[in-house]
Amino acid sequence: MSNFEQFHFDFYQSNYTIDDQEEGCNSYGSNENLSGSTKSQTREQPPAGAFAPSDMFLSPKSYTGQILQPTQSPDTLSHLDYADGFDEEPPLLEELGINFEHIWQKTLTVLNPMKPADGSIMNETDLTGPIIFCLALGTTLLLAGKVHFGYVYGTSAIGCLVMHALLNLMSDLGVSHGCVASVLGYCLLPMVILSSSAVVFSLQGIPGIFLALFIIGWCSLSASKIFTSALAMEGQQLLIAYPCALLYGLFALLTVF
Repeated sequence: MSNFEQFHFDFYQSNYTIDDQEEGCNSYGSNENLSGSTKSQTREQPPAGAFAPSDMFLSPKSYTGQILQPTQSPDTLSHLDYADGFDEEPPLLEELGINFEHIWQKTLTVLNPMKPADGSIMNETDLTGPIIFCLALGTTLLLAGKVHFGYVYGTSAIGCLVMHALLNLMSDLGVSHGCVASVLGYCLLPMVILSSSAVVFSLQGIPGIFLALFIIGWCSLSASKIFTSALAMEGQQLLIAYPCALLYGLFALLTVF
């Protein structure tokens, strides 16, 4: 039993005293103060690579404006000027080159072959009306049971190229592809009337053939009138009307048969 008490005393014996414990606590408190001061310094000073706004290092400025009337800086004035500039911009349709007044005047000129054409308006490369009339022709042919969209676009493209070459050879003034396509496309409107009538009754007869010939003469007369007025080709209207009649005759064949 004595041996067990001696072993128990030797096992728990150490040189640790109360003074050492107090000293350790004091040193731990000093370490906490040191770490707290370093943390506060790191919070106050941003790291070298971080973004720091310039207002942190400058002296604060007093607000000079009122509550309902804040001060205006040059930046705000420039933004206001830029916002007011939107009112001075042209409309979107004008920027795209779409003028409904000119489209209506060209349409009336085509519908009335005896009306003199305005060369300044007809010399524009406006393709809005021709695209609409080509779509209308293909749609009316589709209603009549004929899917000829590809033939309509192909014949129009080839006809524009051939007429462009002929007009450049016959006139002293040059003409662009857009102007030729615009005039030929607008003069396609009477052919839309013929294709619309083909939806109601059949054109494969003597009345239908006479109606197709009348529409061909109407389209070719309107196109030749516009070309002579736009290109100053007086006395050459019949020469221009002949190739135009051949072109519109192809559209008439697609419509009748």
